[in-house]
Amino acid sequence: MRHEFRKCAQHVEQYAVVENRHSNAVICRLTMPGITGNKCSSVVRRLILWVLLTNIILVLYCLTNSRQGNNRSSQQSPCPLSGAKLLKKNVSVPPQSTTSGECSPKVNIMFMKTHKTASSTILNMLFRFGEKHKLKFALPNGRNDFSYPSAFQCSQVKDFRLGDCFNIVCNHMRFDHQEVAKLLPADAVYITILRNPVDLFESAFHYYHRVIPLTWSIDGEDKLAGFLNNPQSFYRANAFNSFYLKNLLFFDFGLDNNLQGNDRRVARDINILSKRFDLVLFAEYFEESLVLLKDTLCWTTEDILYFKLNVRRSSSVSHLTPELRTKAIQWNEADWKLYQHFNATFWARVEAYGRERIKQEVNELRRRNSEMMEVCIEDGGAVEAQKIQDRRFLPWQPIGESPILGYNMRKNIDPEFRKMWCCLHPGHGETRHPNPHPPLCIGPTACSSLTDSKTLDKSPTPCCLAPKRCNELSDDLRTDTPLSTLPSSNGSYL
Repeated sequence: MRHEFRKCAQHVEQYAVVENRHSNAVICRLTMPGITGNKCSSVVRRLILWVLLTNIILVLYCLTNSRQGNNRSSQQSPCPLSGAKLLKKNVSVPPQSTTSGECSPKVNIMFMKTHKTASSTILNMLFRFGEKHKLKFALPNGRNDFSYPSAFQCSQVKDFRLGDCFNIVCNHMRFDHQEVAKLLPADAVYITILRNPVDLFESAFHYYHRVIPLTWSIDGEDKLAGFLNNPQSFYRANAFNSFYLKNLLFFDFGLDNNLQGNDRRVARDINILSKRFDLVLFAEYFEESLVLLKDTLCWTTEDILYFKLNVRRSSSVSHLTPELRTKAIQWNEADWKLYQHFNATFWARVEAYGRERIKQEVNELRRRNSEMMEVCIEDGGAVEAQKIQDRRFLPWQPIGESPILGYNMRKNIDPEFRKMWCCLHPGHGETRHPNPHPPLCIGPTACSSLTDSKTLDKSPTPCCLAPKRCNELSDDLRTDTPLSTLPSSNGSYL
């Protein structure tokens, strides 16, 4: 404040000098022949009074702006230091020993969950880790995402109050860095995941086309090819749900998804994102990405074990011709440039980590995943929706279709493995869907908070993997209520 006052005072002083010189000039003109002395004195006094009043107004204006500027900066800053310290005090995560030495696991994380990129599987890991260490999540207020596709605002967080701090933010949103930063401590790690824009476009088109009116008039069975052969005929920038059809990654990151690839703003926006995010994962190199994630967050291999969630059956995937793939790149050129940029930085990071080292860790991850699959899953893996025995674990399906696979859980699981991998994890929804309830079961976890006498022994299927939608449960309900009495509804999707 003192600095702002001195700055204003300097401006006022300079202004006064100019005004005094102006006044002297007037005085000189007034002393010319024909002007009486009394009239000159009257004019000079009025000018002096006018200069003083002007200076006072300038000082008040500067001081007011200074206070407003300070208020804006405090509102846009990360959560208060006191709140961050309190958050840290309530979290106890023991240091981990790694090949690089001892480190402390990161607990303050922002995961920008993009659409159709295997992001639900990452979300699963975050929920498990957060539940295991009793971390504080910023959750959507009354739905499964942060009011997507509207830009993110802190008011969309459930029970948010100014000054609140959280450990993890990870549900779907349209990214706004300034708003997100208000929720997290300054040392939060920002992570996201990308997918080849051609494959992402194919997946999003098939998944959402029934809720995009622009696509309803496309003739023929292959609507995707019909769209790519003449996209301008079936696209309007401001039409309902049209953002699913063009540069969906750019849109998710809060950017203009209608920019052409050669627009200089595309390169500018990509450069800004590269400074925002500490690690960018890739769906195509999922296991390598998880190894880098483990290294970045100082996690253990157990923390990154996973089952693929919401996978489509292979017959529902359109295999585009080289010509159509080229057209998809041209149509989603901003996303393509984004993907290329971070793909290069990803492999530079792999090189720095060591290709042989990452290969060994990927093999170990696969071994541990196979072991977990054998313990928890019947039928050797994911099955068609109609083959899922427990209907509560049906994954959510697109309107009029059932391409999403799910799992059958083993009935009799060794208590040791049950406690290590398959305990009930109360998660929260991550996607936009008419059903507003968050899912209950989101994956295998190494949580130790539940004892054998609690939910696990009462549940006919203790190994919960597929997302389930149910009302948010209190701690008592989570540990004491049998699964058979909980609300049953369809799961969610990537």
